This record gives sequence, structure tokens and C-alpha cells, in this order.
Amino acid sequence: MKVLIDTNILIDYLSKRPLFYADARSIIRICMEKQVDGCIAAHSIMNAFYILRKQFSVDERRDILKELSTFLTVVSIDESKIIASLDNCDFTDIEDCLQTECAKDFSADYIITRNIKDFQNSEVPAILPNEFLKKFNLTN
Repeated sequence: MKVLIDTNILIDYLSKRPLFYADARSIIRICMEKQVDGCIAAHSIMNAFYILRKQFSVDERRDILKELSTFLTVVSIDESKIIASLDNCDFTDIEDCLQTECAKDFSADYIITRNIKDFQNSEVPAILPNEFLKKFNLTN
């Protein structure tokens, strides 16, 4: 099983967002334990680095994101993914389309996100973290 972890799940985990942390932690853990092959899009690293600036120092953010990159594949953003995202009028948000392009490149079975409505037109199905965990009987 291969999944792309959307930026919001990454931030939920790293920020320990109260309502979302438990599921995000479970998703990260099953990837860490190789129950599931997980990836993140390269731009998720940059977005997380910026978003987490109020919670963590520069060095802490670097270390945290490097650690995640040891067990999550980082899928690159290249010209073809950017052009495909710009050409795809089914998405109003280019960032979501880039996530989809990265998921396709990784041959992901699912995009794990809290914003499934943003991926209605995705070739890779989107699923909520708790639904993914229940569907495949995965536990933290």
C-alpha cells in the first residue's frame, strides 16, 4: 500500500493539533514502521518549514523535516508536474493538483488528507486519516 500524506496531515502531526494529532500520529507511525509506504511532496517540506516557524527554531525545523525524510519518500516537483497542474482546469488550487501529480508519480493508492473535497477530481482517491486507518484495520 502506497500513500501520499498531504501537508495538512504533516502539520497536524508536527504541531500536535489537538483535534487531529492522534490520527496524524498514527498515519506517520504506520509509515515509519513500514506498514504502509508513505511519501510527501517536496513542496510540503517547504510549506511545513514556513508554517512551523512560530513553534520551532530554524535548526529544529531542519532536524524534524530531515528525520521525516528518512522514512517518507520525498517526491520532487519538476517542470512536467507544474505544467500538468497549470493545465488541469479540474482543480482550482494548483497546490492540490501538485499533490495529485506527486501521488501519481509515486503510484500512490491514496492521498491522505483532511480536505478530501479539494481532491474530488484527483486521479488518486483522497481519504480522511481516520477512514484510512479503519478501512485497513491499521492501529497506532
